[in-house]
Amino acid sequence: MKRIVECVPNFSEGRNKETIDAIAEAIRKTAGCTLLDVDPGESTNRTVYTFVGDPEAIVEGAIASARVAKELIDMRTHKGEHPRFGAMDVCPFIPVAGVTMKECADISRNFAEKASEELALPFYLYEEAAEHDYRRKLPDVRKGEYEGLVERLEDPKWKPDFGPEEFVPSWGITATGARKFLIAYNVNVLGTPNQAHRIALNLRENGRSDDEPGRLNEVKGMGWFVNEYNVAQVTVNLNDYRVTPIHVLFEEVKKEAELLSLGVAGSEIVGIVPLESLLMAADYYIEKENLFIYEEDQKVRLAIDRIGLNSIAPFKPEERIIEYIVTEPPVEPLASMTVRGFIEEVAARSSAPGGGSVSAALAAVGIGLGSMVAKLTHGVRKFEDVQPHMMKAVPVLHGLTQQLIPMIDADTSAFNEYMEGLRMPRDTDSQKKARAAKMQSGLKTAIKVPLTTMRLGDEGWEALIEVAKYGNPASKSDTQVGAKSLETGIWGAHQNVLINMQGIKNEAYKQEVLSEAEVIMQRAYIKCAEVLKILEVI
Repeated sequence: MKRIVECVPNFSEGRNKETIDAIAEAIRKTAGCTLLDVDPGESTNRTVYTFVGDPEAIVEGAIASARVAKELIDMRTHKGEHPRFGAMDVCPFIPVAGVTMKECADISRNFAEKASEELALPFYLYEEAAEHDYRRKLPDVRKGEYEGLVERLEDPKWKPDFGPEEFVPSWGITATGARKFLIAYNVNVLGTPNQAHRIALNLRENGRSDDEPGRLNEVKGMGWFVNEYNVAQVTVNLNDYRVTPIHVLFEEVKKEAELLSLGVAGSEIVGIVPLESLLMAADYYIEKENLFIYEEDQKVRLAIDRIGLNSIAPFKPEERIIEYIVTEPPVEPLASMTVRGFIEEVAARSSAPGGGSVSAALAAVGIGLGSMVAKLTHGVRKFEDVQPHMMKAVPVLHGLTQQLIPMIDADTSAFNEYMEGLRMPRDTDSQKKARAAKMQSGLKTAIKVPLTTMRLGDEGWEALIEVAKYGNPASKSDTQVGAKSLETGIWGAHQNVLINMQGIKNEAYKQEVLSEAEVIMQRAYIKCAEVLKILEVI
């Protein structure tokens, strides 16, 4: 999985276009970073930037933006409606894909350390990166704002986590840390702003008061009226969409609106969202309405329709879902070949692609044949009595086919790390030690790829057995070929695990992996025989 981190720095400048553009350009020019949004506010005199990148690039992008801000922003002349205490006021890092919250906390510390050393600027750590509980919440950290910093910095309790301890008048101080992904979300209510606010008070976590909390955790909200749309909205921040998902907020607003005899006319997401948030919504409506949808793009379409994301403006997934914006098409030269081209490449006078890639291809073809038979059975009137079985098998086999295809190329590139180690110098003892460690790591990578092929293939047997039992009998031979192809693919991947294991020095690792691989291999023999036996009587 590609590792994606979001960074949302807030700068204390929302009026000077040249400064706003210069900061944006610094981010845009950073290799590995994608600038997604620039949102300036004149009254707040503040601009929020949103960009994404891998854990290394995201730090460089944040430093590049701070570097420009130091040159162009002077806090001594700053005025605005929004609370602030620094030129780069806050700089949170948010996990999006393949990255944990702990890793983002470490990323924020890395950023603060590097930026403070290069730019001689002070930083506080807050939220998940905070090293003191009293610094965890941003309002607590920013209390007194810029104007109160001189006095606050004299208190040893409030010395910066990184950078100079004395007051830097032109900059102030920056809070950086890690937090969960925040989704700005509005639900359209066909009523008055007072009614929309009434709904928000009932739902938001703080409710109406400490004595009257709302129903939904991790939700901040209010009601307002948007003149340009001529509609009232319940406008919320979902501070943790896994605690209160988008669809839950939408459905709760509908319930509240119904009690007031009001209609709900769709909703809008402000900015960008993680793919997971929409897939969660899709899964909710699939279960609620007893639908059979398993492909990702159809799930996204369902979510967009059910919560009415096209009601204000067209919701374009490729422009609004983070993963779709930043994910580049995978580089799969082998999997992208024609069948003839792949076979000819295998037959060429070179060691790659070899048995590992062929094994992955065979496993993918085997699972794919099972997927084909299940899909040909599903939806056919004369097979209505077996539909539940096909509805269970199709998503599994379809998904595993998609996961196995990349393993064809992954196996061919698996030895890259090992070869890098082999080429490392070995003139000194330390060099020899580093070389040996790199080679051992490379061998483990070369083992992991075929082992993953085995694991993925192994996950398909129960669904393939369902297809054998209940699939279209006219496709009997396809299921048979699928079972033998899968068995052979797992067998071939097993041989690659065994041959690469010969160079491994860690006995505990060796025994653990070999035991797992042997169990998968024996299960493949048993399950393949089971599929073939079922089909013998058809």
